[in-house]
Amino acid sequence: MNCSVDLAGVTLKNPVMTASGTFGSGQEFSEFVDLNQLGAVVTKGVANIPWAGNSTPRVAEVYGGMLNAVGLQNPGIDLFIERDIPFLKKYDTKIIVNVCGKTTEDYLEVVERLADQPVDMLEINISCPNVKEGGIAFGQDPKAVEAITKAVKAKAKQPVIMKLSPNVTDITEMARAAEAGGADVLSLINTLTGMKIDIERQCFVLANRTGGMSGPAIHPIAVRMVYQTAQAVKIPIIGMGGIMTAEDAIEMILAGATAVSVGTANFTNPSVTMEIADGIKNYMECHQVADIRELVGAVHDRF
Repeated sequence: MNCSVDLAGVTLKNPVMTASGTFGSGQEFSEFVDLNQLGAVVTKGVANIPWAGNSTPRVAEVYGGMLNAVGLQNPGIDLFIERDIPFLKKYDTKIIVNVCGKTTEDYLEVVERLADQPVDMLEINISCPNVKEGGIAFGQDPKAVEAITKAVKAKAKQPVIMKLSPNVTDITEMARAAEAGGADVLSLINTLTGMKIDIERQCFVLANRTGGMSGPAIHPIAVRMVYQTAQAVKIPIIGMGGIMTAEDAIEMILAGATAVSVGTANFTNPSVTMEIADGIKNYMECHQVADIRELVGAVHDRF
């Protein structure tokens, strides 16, 4: 039984990885999770300089998930190279670095710093606000998506994953733009913009007013967007959004995802990624699936 998957020439032992921002760089989860059992670890977003993130409170529990406005707090590329990469290299798993920035130049600085580092892939978070364009996220304008993808691809030594924002009218337009820019892989979806209000104090719960919604409530939306994107592009897709169980992950794969990322579920069950990897194997055994690639995009209409 073959559970390995290929993402732009990078072979993962299984399709399960962590979602950026929910797992750090693995250190705080390593006593609960055998990182050797994961297809890949996707790091928290890394910027060219340390980011303090947003003011608190910046996390709120909501029906079916959570809102976060952490603001991509991170220690910057220097400490990441010094501390996090050596830690992850101790494990038999692929390393995918999530890259964030406020200008194209910010992204490129990180990409260039990682060129000679022993990391396997780069995931470019284009949900970041583009400060040079008045704060609209890079990922909300197809021309900007294509432009930043081209710019990153020109500098990157590793395969490039473009992480798409769901906060758009047509996800396939953004997916095609990233593909046109040379993206090797797409990952989706990032969080949906949401808000929570404290009715007793009559104020916003989050200091940032809005936050990114994640968790099981967004899963059906994510599955729909993964399916639509799989019909629109020819490059592989990493599906994410509310994956809590192996069943959720298999649903994503049937919709067209080659691999899956698990995020919010890590907060409620630190060992969930290993359980999902085992659950996928059990499903394949029960359904006599010899190769997981047989399941990718295999959904069909009922007859």
